Amino acid sequence: MIKMIDEQVKKYPVMLYMKRTPRQPQCGFSGQAVRLLNAVGADFSSVNVLEFPAIRDGIKVYSDWPTIPQLYISGEFIGGCDIMTQMYNDGELEKILKEKKLI
Repeated sequence: MIKMIDEQVKKYPVMLYMKRTPRQPQCGFSGQAVRLLNAVGADFSSVNVLEFPAIRDGIKVYSDWPTIPQLYISGEFIGGCDIMTQMYNDGELEKILKEKKLI
């Protein structure tokens, strides 16, 4: 499972592991992560960890981060909802996406 997660985060420039889907997030944290990415104009891929329990557990091991959602940009773990919110408020989320030519 770790190998598959590694392939996903390297294949998709902006990858969000979340509960349910961007159109219908199941929790407020996943909804907030989607709103932040949409607010900066990011085109992102996502995985619904509720459909894949092995990924739900595996992503926590892969990142050594206990919560979901989890954001990866260009294969690098960025963080969860709290870190994304802070980065958005500081302008860092938009900055990193622009630097990597993803928005």
